[in-house]
Amino acid sequence: MSDFLSDSCASSDSASSASHADVNRSPAPENRTAPSAESASFAAGRQGPRREHSAGTGRGFALLVTAGLLWGTSGIAGHGLQAAGVPVLGIACYRLLFAGVVIGGFLALSGRLARLPRSRPLMVRLLVNGVLHAVFQCCYFASLTLIPVGLATLVKIGSVPVFVAVGICLLSRRAPTARLAVSVLLAVAGMALLVGFPATDASGTELALGMAFALGAGLTFSVMTLVNRSPVPGLDPLANAGTGLLIGGVLLLPLGLAAGMAVPMAPGPLATLAYLGLVPTVLAYLAYFGGVSRSSDAGAAVGTLAEPLTAALLSMALLDEEMTPLGAAGAVLLTAAMATDYTAGVLDRLRKRRRRRGR
Repeated sequence: MSDFLSDSCASSDSASSASHADVNRSPAPENRTAPSAESASFAAGRQGPRREHSAGTGRGFALLVTAGLLWGTSGIAGHGLQAAGVPVLGIACYRLLFAGVVIGGFLALSGRLARLPRSRPLMVRLLVNGVLHAVFQCCYFASLTLIPVGLATLVKIGSVPVFVAVGICLLSRRAPTARLAVSVLLAVAGMALLVGFPATDASGTELALGMAFALGAGLTFSVMTLVNRSPVPGLDPLANAGTGLLIGGVLLLPLGLAAGMAVPMAPGPLATLAYLGLVPTVLAYLAYFGGVSRSSDAGAAVGTLAEPLTAALLSMALLDEEMTPLGAAGAVLLTAAMATDYTAGVLDRLRKRRRRRGR
């Protein structure tokens, strides 16, 4: 994680240097109009080559896995806060605001916030991320009021690899690679076995609405993944995460206040709230935004599947929940889904080295 923070600082400094260089550069001739950053990013997203595994994408994938591992601890923290009487929507609002204020405060005190370019693409990206954060939380917690947690989790997390894979193929106008297809199929099957198909006594209308909200949460997170695969000049992961979370928290605040945000003034709930804001939010989103723009296609689709694995293991250890044989098989499939692209990439690099040595 320290290497990741160093990379964030380096990318910010290099972006700042590039901005100063642009000021000193002579203007282009009037008959040559340079493409805007927005149009360049759009063109890259639609026509750019597939991202296969390399040393750089391997590091991005590792950051996504780290984000998933940290996100997986949020369920235990949220369970503790709910037991203390904090409503779930209030927890979500606190989470975004806490993380946004912590990162935003660091950016302001270090002077990095003032050095952010005031470009239109950067401002649009931050606003889009903030809206996506708020919509994701609203959709997910709305689904929890209508259908069981297990079913909501299955639909939310299980739909992400599918949505991301479809988005990548549509934007690049190419069929999915074998690695991407295999990774997604393993991920969906693994999620179904790990979470199971919980019985529900919800009415047909409640079930349909709950599934729709859970799918909306998965789609929202997938859109965030696809949007942030194209970097914006001058926007490093630290500023991207902090500002987006803060905007999302502010947008969610009216709903949080309506649901209730009272937290018992006791060491346990306050420490749990601080943990939820710092570890599975600040650190997790820093890792996520640091990795999503570097990962391969398959890595972007399945990298964060470490979240349900971590949540299941922690529930067994701390909440005395049991894992069925089918759940264990699902955990194996999820691990295989995350390992497929990385393993294939390593084997490809080894084959290329052997061919070069044989020349």
